[in-house]
Amino acid sequence: MFGSFLFDVMAIGALGIGSQWVAWKLKLPAIVVMSVAGLLVGPVFGLINPQEGLGNFFSPIISIAVAIILFEGSLNLDFREIRGFSKPVGRIVTAGAFLAWILGSLAAHFVAGLSWEVAFVIGGLFIVTGPTVILPLLRQARLKPRVAAVLKWEGIVVDPFGALLALFAFQTIRFIGGDLSGSGILIFFAASLFAGILGWFIGWMLGRTFERDGVPEFLKSPVLFAAVLFVFVLSNEVMDETGLLAVTVMGMTMANMHLSSIEDIRHFKENVTVLLVSYIFVMLTASLHIDTLLGIFNPRIIAFVLATLFLVRPISIWLSTIGTDLTNRERTLISWIAPRGIVALTVSGYFASILLEHGYEDAELLTALTFALVFGTVLVHGFTLGPLARKLNLVASDSSGALIIGGGLFSAQLAKSLKDDGKPAAIMDDTWHDLSEARKLGVDVLPGDVLSEQIDYRFDLTPYQYMLSMTHMDLYNAHVCSDFAHDLGQDAVYRAGLRGDPKRYGVEGVRLVRSPGRFLFEPALPVAVLDARIRAGHVIRKTPITERYTYTQYLRERDESPVLLYILRKDGGIDIYSPGKEIGAEAGDTVISLAPPDKTVDKVKERLEGAGDGKVTADRSEIERKLTNGGNGGGPKAPLPGPAPDSALK
Repeated sequence: MFGSFLFDVMAIGALGIGSQWVAWKLKLPAIVVMSVAGLLVGPVFGLINPQEGLGNFFSPIISIAVAIILFEGSLNLDFREIRGFSKPVGRIVTAGAFLAWILGSLAAHFVAGLSWEVAFVIGGLFIVTGPTVILPLLRQARLKPRVAAVLKWEGIVVDPFGALLALFAFQTIRFIGGDLSGSGILIFFAASLFAGILGWFIGWMLGRTFERDGVPEFLKSPVLFAAVLFVFVLSNEVMDETGLLAVTVMGMTMANMHLSSIEDIRHFKENVTVLLVSYIFVMLTASLHIDTLLGIFNPRIIAFVLATLFLVRPISIWLSTIGTDLTNRERTLISWIAPRGIVALTVSGYFASILLEHGYEDAELLTALTFALVFGTVLVHGFTLGPLARKLNLVASDSSGALIIGGGLFSAQLAKSLKDDGKPAAIMDDTWHDLSEARKLGVDVLPGDVLSEQIDYRFDLTPYQYMLSMTHMDLYNAHVCSDFAHDLGQDAVYRAGLRGDPKRYGVEGVRLVRSPGRFLFEPALPVAVLDARIRAGHVIRKTPITERYTYTQYLRERDESPVLLYILRKDGGIDIYSPGKEIGAEAGDTVISLAPPDKTVDKVKERLEGAGDGKVTADRSEIERKLTNGGNGGGPKAPLPGPAPDSALK
C-alpha cells in the first residue's frame, strides 16, 4: 500500500521541503537537515529506497535536476559584477582552482586510495565551495567587505564549472587509458564545441525573443524550462555528458544579455531549483546502503578530509594569491574557509553512477567520500568562521548600516541622512523608476526583490545591520520582516506603519499584525504620509543633545508635528524610534526627526530672541537662512527647541 511509485515521490518531496523549512526555522544549513532526514528514512530505518522505488526513472531525474541546478547557477554569472573586483578573485578562480584540482586529485589517489581516473574526476568536482552554504555563513559572520566579496564570488564563479571540469577530466582519462581513441577524443571535443554553440545560440535566441515581447510574460518561464531540457537532452544525444556544458553556456549567455525580464526568470528558476535540490538530495541519501554510510568512518576517507582542510585548500590559496594586495590575515581566512555544499553531493552521485557503468569499481567510495567532505567542511567551517575572523580582526565594525526596502521621496531622504552620518545605507526596490530620487541624491541603490533567493548572490548585504521595509504594501513589509528576523534578529527588522485597518486583509491580517519586526518611527506613519510630508516641505532635522539642553527638555518642549526617526549615538551607533520602545539620549547624542521647516525657524528665532545670558553671538539671519535651506540632503544641522547648544551658536 505504501510502497508505490507515487508514495515514494510524495514522501521524498515532503521530506525535502520539510527539511528546508526546519533548517530555516532552526538556522541550520539545509544540507545537514536534508541529509539526516534522508539517512533516517533510508539506510537507518529502511522505510524507503528511492533507487529501487523509482526504478529506471532514478538516473534521468538526477541528470535533469543537476542540469537545471547548473543552469540556474550560471544565470548569476554576470561578468559586469565580476569585473569590478580586484586581482585576487581572478587568481583564485583560475590558478587557485587549477591548483586545487591537481592537489585534490593527488590527495584522492595517495591518501584516499582511489584510482587515478576516479581521483582526477572527483578532484575536479571538489573545487566547488558551495555558495548555498557559504552565503548564510558570511551573513552571520559579518566579515569585512573585501574578504567577504572574495569568498562569495569564488563560490558563485567556480560552482558551475566544477562539474564541467570533472566531465573533461573523465573524458581525458578515458582517452589516456585507451577507452577512447584519438578520433574518439576529437569527437568528444567536437561534441563539446557543438554543445557550447548550441547553448549559446538557444540562450541568445531566447533572450532576443523575450526582449522583443515575442513570448508573453506568463509563458516565459515555461518556455525557458522547456528550452533547458531541450538543450540538455539534445547535447547528450550527440555525446554523453556534454549537456551540462550546454546548459551552463546557455545560462551565462542569458545572464550577460542583461534582459529586463531576467529577474522574473530567476525567481521561477530559484523556486524550481529549491524543489529539485530537496528531491534529489533526499533521493541520494535515502538510497545509500548502510555499508556506504559506515564507509564515512574509513580512516583513509577521514585522512582525505583532513588533507583537504589543512593542505589542499591552504596551499592552493596561498600560491595563487602571491603578488596580490590581500594581506596575510585575509589570505589565512580565505585559505581556511571552503565549505562544500549541495552541488558537490548531487553531482558526485551523478558521476559515481557513470564511473561505475564504465567499470571503475572504486567509484563506490565517492558517495561516502563526498558526504564526509561536505559534513566535515560545513561543520568545521561553520563553527570556526566567526571566531577565526574575530581573531584575525576581519569582522566588520558595528557601523549600524541600514538597508531600506522600497524607494520613494522619504526613503531617499532618510538614506541620505544616514549616509551623511557615516552609516552604510542603500535602497532596494525592484522598480527602477522608484529609485530615481535616491539616485539623484547619490544614495546607493540595489535594484531587485529582497525576498528573492538570488539576492545574496547579487549583492553584499553584510554591511547593513538594520532592515527597514518601507514599501506601500503592508503585507510585503510583513513578509520581509518574517524572512529576515531569523538572520538579523527581531530587534533589527522594522516596517512602515499600516495604511489602515488590518482586518481588510482577512486571514492575512492576522499575520500582518503578528509579523515580527517593530513598526518604524514615532509615530508610526504609512510611507504615503511620509512622502506627502516631504512634498509639503518637511525636512530631516538633527538636534544635538548637550549638558545644557537635555533629552528630557527636548521631549518636553517638542510639539506633535515632528516624526522621531532615530538617534545617532556619540559612539557612532544608531537607535531607531518605534512605538512602545523605550529609548533615551545622553549628551553627545543627536536626535533626528522629520519636521516642518517653518516651525523649525520660528522656534530657533524664539530661542535666540529670548537668550539673555550674553553668550549668543551668532548672526540670527544667517542661522535662519541655513535652516530654511536645510531641507535637501539631510536637513539642518543646528539644534532646534530649547536653549541653543554652544555648537550651533558659536
